[in-house]
Amino acid sequence: MKSFAPKPWVVPQPVLIIGTYNKDGVANAMNAAWAGQWDMKEIMISMGNHVTTDNLKNGGEFTVAFATKKTMVGSDFVGIVSAKNDPKKMEKTGWNIKKATMVNAPVFTDFPMTLECRIKEKIDESEEGYYIVAEIVNILVDENYLAEDGKPDMEKMELIVFDPIHHGYIELGKINLCNMNYPQYLYLHNNEYRYNIPWQPKVLMYIPAYNPK
Repeated sequence: MKSFAPKPWVVPQPVLIIGTYNKDGVANAMNAAWAGQWDMKEIMISMGNHVTTDNLKNGGEFTVAFATKKTMVGSDFVGIVSAKNDPKKMEKTGWNIKKATMVNAPVFTDFPMTLECRIKEKIDESEEGYYIVAEIVNILVDENYLAEDGKPDMEKMELIVFDPIHHGYIELGKINLCNMNYPQYLYLHNNEYRYNIPWQPKVLMYIPAYNPK
């Protein structure tokens, strides 16, 4: 195996669009990849020093949208262009914008799913930025992207992830080996659930507490 020096190569990385208002109520968006679930109702995001971090001083509320194949170009654009240098940044994305329902932040309705968030804690704050832990106040999902069970359908969304190695974007695959929509292929073996899906070899799943019905 080939060795590499330490790099930020945790993969895959999400493509999150952070939406905020400035003090004059003007919407802004930035692209963030270093983030994840912090707790059941909390997320963590690594923030640098951006217009967004300045905007978060005005109440600490923001939205998080999940980038898709359809929104990839605009998502990349807001990640490399700063509103400090281009006041018409958001206009150039062509995105539709409305106010969030439960926080003072913009929602970009071109994205299928958006979290409405409020900062609970800032960690290691410095001139270079900080980490934020934020409460998920509400989740908005375009009804066109709901599954038959009424929950968000990730496959319909065509979500993308960031490739930190080659600095590009990759669309998520469509086969979910752990999808309980296929109970006919699931059976119990030595206290472990095992799938026997026709188009895949047997996949061992370590979820003994799960009881599919």
